[in-house]
Amino acid sequence: MVMSKKKLAAAPRSVTILGSTGSVGCSTIDLITRNPDEYIVEALTARRNVDVLIEQAKRLRPRFVAISDETKFSALKAGLSGLDIEVAAGADAVVAAAERPAEFVMAAIVGSAGLSPTLAAVRRGAMIGLANKECLVCAGALMMAEIRRHGAVLLPVDSEHNAIFQVFDFDRPDAIDKLILTASGGPFRTLDLEAMREVTPAQAVKHPNWDMGDKISIDSATMMNKGLEVIEAHYLFDMPESRIEVLVHPQSVVHSLVAYRDGSVLAQLGPPDMRTPIAYALAWPGRMPVPQEKLDLAAMSDLTFEAPDPDRFPALRLAREALKNGGSAPTVLSAANEIAVDGFLTGRIGFLNIAEIVEDVLSKFDHQRFETLDDVRNCDFSARRLAESVLDGLTARSSVGAGE
Repeated sequence: MVMSKKKLAAAPRSVTILGSTGSVGCSTIDLITRNPDEYIVEALTARRNVDVLIEQAKRLRPRFVAISDETKFSALKAGLSGLDIEVAAGADAVVAAAERPAEFVMAAIVGSAGLSPTLAAVRRGAMIGLANKECLVCAGALMMAEIRRHGAVLLPVDSEHNAIFQVFDFDRPDAIDKLILTASGGPFRTLDLEAMREVTPAQAVKHPNWDMGDKISIDSATMMNKGLEVIEAHYLFDMPESRIEVLVHPQSVVHSLVAYRDGSVLAQLGPPDMRTPIAYALAWPGRMPVPQEKLDLAAMSDLTFEAPDPDRFPALRLAREALKNGGSAPTVLSAANEIAVDGFLTGRIGFLNIAEIVEDVLSKFDHQRFETLDDVRNCDFSARRLAESVLDGLTARSSVGAGE
C-alpha cells in the first residue's frame, strides 16, 4: 500500500529535502525554484558538502539546516550567520529535520544512513518522495508496516517505480500479471568479462543516459541497482519476486511497464531526466511543468529490449536470491554492496570483485529474522564489518600476487 486518502494541504506546499546536495536533491531544488509560489522549504540536510548546502540555504531560506558531518558545523554556522535559520549537525540533527512539520519530505540520502530520518518522517504521517533504495531493501516489511500504521503516503521517485506507480491499477491489483522493470544496461552492457575486469572507476561512473552520483552509477554498471529495484518493487506493489521481470532497454525511454492479465501492457515513457519522476512526486496528485525537451517518438529510430546477461551481471541474481531468502539477506546484500562499491571507487578492488564480495558475505553471514529497526541496524553494522574483512582479505591476496 503506497497511497492514502489523507487530506492534502493547500499551496504553498512545505518541503523538507533530506540529502539536498546530491543529484536528486539538486534537481528537487531546481523544480522548487522554478515554482516559488507553490513551495516553501522547511529544512535541508546534507552529509558533508557544506559549501553547496550554505548556497542552497541562502537561496531558499529554510527554517532549519542540518549537516551530518559534525566537523562541518562551524563552517555551516559561520556561512549562515545573520540569517534566521536554525543550524545543527550530526545524525540526530538529520532525524530532527525529518521530524519538522513539512507536508512533503524528499528522502534522497544515499545508503542506509537514510533509513532513520525517512522512518522519522513516516512516523509523523508525512508524504514521502522516496529516492533512497535502502529504506525498502534493508527494512521493507518494517517500513511498509509503519507507513500503514501512521497513514503516511509513499511516492516512489526512482524512475522505474515511479513509472509503474503511474500505470498501476491500485483498485484492481488482481488484474495485474507482472511488473517489468527496464534497465539501461549501464556503460558496460556490451563488454565481455575480460574487458570488464579492467574497467576503471572513472569509466564506471560515466552512465550513458543518466546523470547520477558515483555510488548509484556504479550500481547501474554492475546492475545491482536493478536487483535492489526488484526488492523495492516487491514491497511497494506487493508483488512476488517471480512476477517482477527485468529487461535491458538501452535507450532509457520506456521507464517500466505493467502487464495485465488481459494481455494489455501499459508503460510510462519520457526522456531520461530525473526531474520527471521528482516533479510527479513533488506535485502529486497534480502535475507540474518540467523544463526539458519533450519526447519526440517520430524522431526515434528504434526502441530495443533484451534480457540481461546473468554471467556478466551476477548482482541481479544475488538480489533475487536475497529477496527469496528474506530476513536479513537483503540488508546484508545492501551493506556488503556499499562496502564493495567504496572499495572499487577507492581503487582497492576491481570492478568484478564487487559482486564477488557481496556473494561471499551473503554466504558467510549468520542470517536472522527481523523484529525491530534495531535488528536492522545491528545487522547492517555486522554485515559491513564482515564485508570490510572480506575486502581486506581480497586486497591482501591481490597485493601478494602483484609482488610475486
